[in-house]
Amino acid sequence: MFRFFNRVRTVVSSELNALLNKAEDPGKMLDQFILDMEKDIADVEAAVAKQIANEKILSKQYAEAADLVAKREEQAIKALQSGDEDLARRVLEDKNKQQAQAQSLDLLVEEATKLSEELKEKLREMKDELRDMKMKKDSLKARSESAKARAKVNRTMSGVGTGAKAGFERMEEKVMHHEAQAEASEELRSANKSLDDELALLDRTSSVDDELAALKAKLEKK
Repeated sequence: MFRFFNRVRTVVSSELNALLNKAEDPGKMLDQFILDMEKDIADVEAAVAKQIANEKILSKQYAEAADLVAKREEQAIKALQSGDEDLARRVLEDKNKQQAQAQSLDLLVEEATKLSEELKEKLREMKDELRDMKMKKDSLKARSESAKARAKVNRTMSGVGTGAKAGFERMEEKVMHHEAQAEASEELRSANKSLDDELALLDRTSSVDDELAALKAKLEKK
């Protein structure tokens, strides 16, 4: 029985420590562990109840044996008073037998009572451990949820930051490319315009020269 309690305490410690190193969801694992612990305690409670019942049975047997010893004492006295010494002798022999039995039962009751108290104390310790575990479970679950939320936010923020920055830089390069294209187009348009202006001016100059020559010829004829 004591080995069983020690095993339970060992399982409590080892499972809790191993839990933190596992990849499973700590919240679900903690809930399952609490259920397993409660089942173990229920089994131990049944064992304690059985031991207490055994203690009561031994106590009852001891009381019956002690009463029989006292009864045989009275019967031996009556036998002597009636002059039947042989009967008194046989009654005393049975009294001694019952007294030895009562003494053995008394020792068994004492041991059973001591064991019952020890088992009840161990059971109280297990219940205290379970209560502490439940308190730690709530704290660990809250910490686990906070850690998962923080990690999720960090991953999201990291992804958003990287994607946004890359996209922003890409758009900036695209705008700069468009601006360069616009500047090149403007320069080409300006160059073409200047050439067209010179050609137009040349056309206008040629027209004026022709008109001037025509007037000169007209004057000469006159």
